[in-house]
Amino acid sequence: MAHTAFTRGMRKALALSADEQAIMGPLKGFHHDTYVFPLTLPGAEGAGGRWKCREPRDGLFWFDRRCFPSEAQVIAAVGPRVRRIPGFINVGDVRLQRFVEGDTLGASCPADDPVPDRYVRHIMELFGELVLLRPWNLYLKPGCKPEDRVREGDTKRFLQRLVSFVQRGVYASHRDEFGVLFASLGVGEETFRRLYALGDGMAARPFCLLHADLHRENLIVDLRNELWVIDWELAMFGDPLYDLATHLYLMRYPEEQERRVIDLWTATVESGLPGSSRGAERDLSRLLDFKRAQSVFTDVIRAALHLKATPDVGTARADELTKAVRKTRHVLDQAAKPLGIVPVPEEGEIRTALEQWLDGSG
Repeated sequence: MAHTAFTRGMRKALALSADEQAIMGPLKGFHHDTYVFPLTLPGAEGAGGRWKCREPRDGLFWFDRRCFPSEAQVIAAVGPRVRRIPGFINVGDVRLQRFVEGDTLGASCPADDPVPDRYVRHIMELFGELVLLRPWNLYLKPGCKPEDRVREGDTKRFLQRLVSFVQRGVYASHRDEFGVLFASLGVGEETFRRLYALGDGMAARPFCLLHADLHRENLIVDLRNELWVIDWELAMFGDPLYDLATHLYLMRYPEEQERRVIDLWTATVESGLPGSSRGAERDLSRLLDFKRAQSVFTDVIRAALHLKATPDVGTARADELTKAVRKTRHVLDQAAKPLGIVPVPEEGEIRTALEQWLDGSG
């Protein structure tokens, strides 16, 4: 393990494991530094296996609204009632989660490949458990602002508060740095009017706990082919159909399997919480449009920052620029309708926009 910078997570790992050579990390992740190690402190002999310590990274953009103060708080409340969450223990004032020995679902089953039926069943079990966790029967105190809290069943306002976060927390708060870049790509303040309108006429659905980030890299397959769910930091109470939309958008099932997943999800949630799929035939496409639009803001900013951090040595930056152009064109193509981008900029125009941003970004 390279000790180039002693982050909070690394310091905790070193304090909790006497065997420094057994510490693995930091693991790949955007928002956290994660270290994995066996507990070797006196008194921890009964905690077999390996455990992970996660600490938020400093100075990162958050592209999604966070509704609870910490992931640890969510896991403590949800863990006893959801089967596929790895267990946790407290060691002093540090909360550790069991490390699942295995690999992500994406490692063996990449995006656009069909997901084996066994794992689809496990995912449906999770959705079936989540719809039973209602705002009043799961002790979780929201950490979001009062104006972001939504009355039970008000799916229109729920979606519009998500749009508002993208507008205020992502676009407006970083407009000084990225406003010109977005404008050159056809995205501006006026595009949010279209996104707010997606909520008009949506059906009322009962609210439950949502994972809100359920994709192949947050699903771990253990050595017995059991599926485990990690990364609960974006969990929230809200519209169950939004959890399905997020899942479908991020999982990238093949088209035929996606249709089956929608049918399975509908049967699963209706048996646990009747009304959870009400209006899905019309509203699911609206929520998917929001996810496509949201990805434009997320992916453009991440691509620009990654490009800026890439040393301009040899072909490194040129190669990253080509990747950024292709990625940006892809997300703009997907979100052209909900964002009202006509026509979608060509790759040459996107390249020019990114190059001009780089020249002026310092």
